[in-house]
Amino acid sequence: MHWLLVALLVIGVLFGPQLWVQRVMQRHSAPRTDFPGTGAELARHLLNRFSLQQVAVDSTDKGDHYDPATRAVRLSEDHYQSRSLTAIVIAAHEVGHALQDASDYPPLRWRHRLVGFANTAQQLGNILILATPIITAITRIPNTGLLLLIGGFASIGTAALVHLITLPVEWDASFKRALPLLQAGNYLPAEDLPAARSILRAAAFTYVAGALASLLNLWRWARLVRR
Repeated sequence: MHWLLVALLVIGVLFGPQLWVQRVMQRHSAPRTDFPGTGAELARHLLNRFSLQQVAVDSTDKGDHYDPATRAVRLSEDHYQSRSLTAIVIAAHEVGHALQDASDYPPLRWRHRLVGFANTAQQLGNILILATPIITAITRIPNTGLLLLIGGFASIGTAALVHLITLPVEWDASFKRALPLLQAGNYLPAEDLPAARSILRAAAFTYVAGALASLLNLWRWARLVRR
């Protein structure tokens, strides 16, 4: 019973934030007839309003995000075409990142570099751990395997840390950029603002879910190595 409770706690910590994010998004995903435009149309309107005509608005199958390298707001197909509250609020959040970029917001620059590093670090960590028994068998030096394992676990742990470091960037895009825009422009009825805050909070915590997923990957490798 003790181990079952521990397992349930671990599962809740690792998967809880991700499930919560999905639940919040889905709760407000129904189309709204009172919104004059889609998520893509709102994003385009806001970008034009701030003289950011050079920033593109595209649909994507890789999740909602802003790409500083190509200067493009990318929305998932559902949010791109939808008039739901979730689509409108997520579009404003991603425009918030475009505004960060336009103002040369330093943490966004750091985040852009760190996210690429995190993906590379996690892949490198997986490779190092997989290669450990092979290289140890070839070299017949136990310390070589230990060093590779340490390097592998450090790389995967770095990915989790980087995801957490990016949280302030997401929080700024949600509550210092997107929410004031939606409020000042009267883009949402007052009764929708509490739900909009929940959606923006979920958007900001997406990277927390990513960090916990990295930790889960680290835990799985640790269990495999112990066997």
